[in-house]
Amino acid sequence: MPKFAPFFANKLTSWYLIHKRDLPWRGSDNPYYIWLSEIILQQTRVAQGLPYYLKFVEAFPTVEALANASETDVLKLWQGLGYYSRARNLHFTANYIVNTCNGVFPKDYQGLVTLKGVGDYTASAIASICYNEPTAVVDGNVYRVLSRVFGVHTPINSTQGKKEFKSLAQQLLDESQPGTYNQALMEFGARYCVPQNPECSNCIFNDRCEAYKTNAVGQLPVKLKKRNVKKRYFNYIVILSENDKTLLQKRTGKGIWQGLYEFPLLESTSEINEFQLKEMNAFQELAKKHQLSEITLYNETSVIHKLSHQHLYTRFWIGSASEKITNSISIKNVKEYAVPVLLQNFITEFFSS
Repeated sequence: MPKFAPFFANKLTSWYLIHKRDLPWRGSDNPYYIWLSEIILQQTRVAQGLPYYLKFVEAFPTVEALANASETDVLKLWQGLGYYSRARNLHFTANYIVNTCNGVFPKDYQGLVTLKGVGDYTASAIASICYNEPTAVVDGNVYRVLSRVFGVHTPINSTQGKKEFKSLAQQLLDESQPGTYNQALMEFGARYCVPQNPECSNCIFNDRCEAYKTNAVGQLPVKLKKRNVKKRYFNYIVILSENDKTLLQKRTGKGIWQGLYEFPLLESTSEINEFQLKEMNAFQELAKKHQLSEITLYNETSVIHKLSHQHLYTRFWIGSASEKITNSISIKNVKEYAVPVLLQNFITEFFSS
């Protein structure tokens, strides 16, 4: 155990009790609220996630209400948060808890970590906050604080790094108040020991922080290089009929945006012009099926939408059709469908103009 483990825990908790933010799920040991907040805040900053948490609690005040909702309604409410598998897992797990667990969340880490969409971090957070179980949380904020204060250079996204940081976090844990301590550690990383330009000169640990003493704050935590970002080229065909109808299709299969809706999509290997678009067999089939009379490019400059491992270069093509669009929907209802934020931005601009 690090020599100043008790000092670290006491000082951190004291800082937290004075400086913690007043967040709606804090002070509660209701596992539904804690679970919901943790799922929303995965890969999402509090400022962005808080409005979504409030919307979800208002729409689905209990796990039963969430389970009884349709997946489409859940995805629509989630729209804009990204990583939509989190929303699908949220809905799946709510159904599991209601229908298999009689509406009762598992009451320890081992049970919680078996839930779909719940990993080590989320299970540790719920177990410690709701059930006072002494299990340490490790997330991006925790990696950053521990790597800097204790001078750990093991890459955080390596197998060895994950084991090492989990072990260190567990050693430092204040077992008398694990929930408060875990929240303190996450809060300190999110608000003080930030990724860029932290105020180290005013830090409560600056007399003991290894990174500060060795001028290595900017180099920690260490992370192995990510794989190369893949470029993809999307061509959305926005079909408009004479009777104000259009066409949306639900994305099925695995991959990005599963369960969300989109306009007919033709993917190319590079950016293409109108002639190249019309040469595509898939476009010719689409044009014949829906009797497209003309097609025009809406945006000359592709919209670049960046995901974690891929960048989408997107163009929207507007197609005019007769009234016979198969499985069409009214244009005035387009905004009711759950779509990726990329399409939501287009819909807001195009159909409001």
